[in-house]
Amino acid sequence: MYLEPIAFAKTPFSQKFGIPRQGAGLSKARGEIHFAKDIDPILACDGLMQFSHCWLLFEFHAHRPVNSENRSKHLQVRPPRLGGNKKIGVFASRSSFRPNRIGMSLVKVLKLENNILYVQGIDLLTHTPIIDIKPYIVYSDSLPDATSDYAQVPPEIRLQVKFDEHLNHILNEIETRHPGIVELAEDIISYDPRPAYKAAKQDDKVYHLRLYEVEFHFIVRESSAYVNNIT
Repeated sequence: MYLEPIAFAKTPFSQKFGIPRQGAGLSKARGEIHFAKDIDPILACDGLMQFSHCWLLFEFHAHRPVNSENRSKHLQVRPPRLGGNKKIGVFASRSSFRPNRIGMSLVKVLKLENNILYVQGIDLLTHTPIIDIKPYIVYSDSLPDATSDYAQVPPEIRLQVKFDEHLNHILNEIETRHPGIVELAEDIISYDPRPAYKAAKQDDKVYHLRLYEVEFHFIVRESSAYVNNIT
């Protein structure tokens, strides 16, 4: 089987930590889909603007390839929604650690401009290879009587995010460079991007959320996250 990327994603996420665990349902991030040289987006995306959303099929390129000798190591995973402690089958999860590194993400279609497809609600690492794009079709992709076991309802916001006052001038400066970055950082941190098992423990670690080239340093105390530095 041979797959060749049809495009590459450009997103605010330059590291895996902090990427929203689902796309349009949780992420507020905007992204760009830059097409390969042999793909004419005017032709290939003709009609796509008539759909509000589309599916991105992509490769988890930051993970090492799984060969036939260790595929069995990826047959069970620990979903964050189950606290990161309970194992279930990989095919009952959206884990990025899979026998084949294929993912899918639902995003909102914004516009096609200068041969770039602009989307919102993206949850991909920047430079992620896009394998295919498919329109979201309401009657077949949204089933009102479907059930989702442990992921029946969206996760709740866990943390109240607070920025130290001395960071106000930095917040204004980075907002000028990247409009919406402060709201995006606050939204991501509020859902607690730490490993799930950390939520119930005393945690003195300083975490670093990187968006574009900006790092937000924060610590968690009970139900609040304190951003105490930005570099």
